[in-house]
Amino acid sequence: MNPAPNPSPNPTPWNDTTTLADLPGLAADRWGGREALAFRDERQSFTDIATRSDQVARGLIAAGVGTGDRVAVWLNNCPEWIHLIFAIARVGAVMVSINTRFRTADAAYVLGQADCSTLITHDTSGPIDYWQMTREMVGDEERSENGTINSEQFPYLRRIIIKTTEAAAAAPFGTHHWAGIAGNDDDALNGELARRAAAVRRDDPAFIMYTSGTTGFPKGVVRSHGFLRNQIDRVKVLGTTERDVMFNYLPLFHIFGYLDGPMLSMATGNRQILVEMFDPEACLDAIEAEGVTQLSGFETHVKGLIDAQEARARDLSSLRTGIFGGGTNSAVPVLRRALDVLAPMWPVTAYGMTEIGGNACLSFLDSSREQICYSSGHPCDGFDFRVIDPETGNDQPTGTPGEIIIKSYNLMLGYYKKPEETAAAYDQDGWFHSGDMGYLRADGFLRFLGRYKDMLKIGGENVDAMEVEGYLLGHEDVADVAVVGHADDRLTEVAVAFVVAKAGRAPDEDAILDYCRGRIASFKIPRHVLFLPELPMTSTGKVRKAELRERAAQSLTGTSV
Repeated sequence: MNPAPNPSPNPTPWNDTTTLADLPGLAADRWGGREALAFRDERQSFTDIATRSDQVARGLIAAGVGTGDRVAVWLNNCPEWIHLIFAIARVGAVMVSINTRFRTADAAYVLGQADCSTLITHDTSGPIDYWQMTREMVGDEERSENGTINSEQFPYLRRIIIKTTEAAAAAPFGTHHWAGIAGNDDDALNGELARRAAAVRRDDPAFIMYTSGTTGFPKGVVRSHGFLRNQIDRVKVLGTTERDVMFNYLPLFHIFGYLDGPMLSMATGNRQILVEMFDPEACLDAIEAEGVTQLSGFETHVKGLIDAQEARARDLSSLRTGIFGGGTNSAVPVLRRALDVLAPMWPVTAYGMTEIGGNACLSFLDSSREQICYSSGHPCDGFDFRVIDPETGNDQPTGTPGEIIIKSYNLMLGYYKKPEETAAAYDQDGWFHSGDMGYLRADGFLRFLGRYKDMLKIGGENVDAMEVEGYLLGHEDVADVAVVGHADDRLTEVAVAFVVAKAGRAPDEDAILDYCRGRIASFKIPRHVLFLPELPMTSTGKVRKAELRERAAQSLTGTSV
């Protein structure tokens, strides 16, 4: 095992009232010129991040962003994303993160449902044309020369800010250029900025992250600044200090990358190496060249790292720990291999979700090999867990699977503008019902086994089958559809759509897949489409998805995706 460094009694510069608005200044006061962030050839200190966050904050104020506004950030990993975390908080607004794999229909739903006043995105990033998708949502006739928006579909939207690939390129018609926001040095705005930042309170909404649920549409999970308390507990478990180097390939729009990247760095003074996407070869090279001590991720990432290390071994002697999901049957052999192939890394296994915090359970640096491989961690301080029979509500005996329910100080404020869904997530005694299946072990650890909810886990992304079904029903040739998961060695699961065609219509697989491409996120698109004359149903009118999963397994065994 790899022991933790000796953390100080107060491992962070935070206290019980600290908010996101305070973090860059507190970190700069403690660590100043130490390197905080590396991205490509760019290096930024903690002082740089504080300075640039304030420049962006002044730019947002000058552009008209008000207290309480929802500001949508549709950007791939980059330093600007981190500056925006703190700038948006410092002006008293609320960040709405949009998954960069979302396409027009997905992004439009989030932008409208969250009542966003502002959208910040790329013109292009790699092969993806974000501006073209934005233009489909907000047409030329809805944008004016001075950058104001008048959109019937998005009545709250007031401005679009474009980060151009070429810094000298002009922003598209009717938009604001990111450079004008990020470079604001108008000292006359400092008083207003200071007033707004000081007014932010721990219980105020900090961000909204969209996660798939059982309703068929993503739900915006509203989190307050109070989530920072849980981050201190995570720092203590990980033993992270300013001597650590974190390699972060996780997307910042997910709670996992958000917490293990910028939040961890601001808490401990550690250096973060940020990259746009996961590349196991680049990650292993960085461990060897940069002395990386921590990295985190999902089962998919661990598989990729193991395969790459076995193909070409690197010196991983600096690698200390990281947080990984564990407990499921598919994760056990992966983590067992990781303990050998990625040694000396001694991982911390975890269970969590956006609604209850990034990690509500964590194992420890002195946990046994068995606990790492066969559990999802121990409940963190301030979290109470029960496992119940979902039919009766009675507590299950130790070791008996049931639904995981939670009470904690760290629960979400609610689902944005979805009071019925928010109420349905809790029982009358205030327990949050996760919809996940697992059991409590005799040693007090939790083991997560899977999902009661109709949810797929595709390459680390949550995909609501009902959302995909709802979209496919919009196809003119589709009468009925059901989406199920099918096991995949690389992605854990892929989606399979069972389609019933309308009378007289005969769509093929290509027609169904073409309907999805460029309109919904690539990870939501079914990998296979199978056609049936009718869906198998129960006597109560529900689709027998267990039967469909069996059919998919029989039909697709040996099929490459």
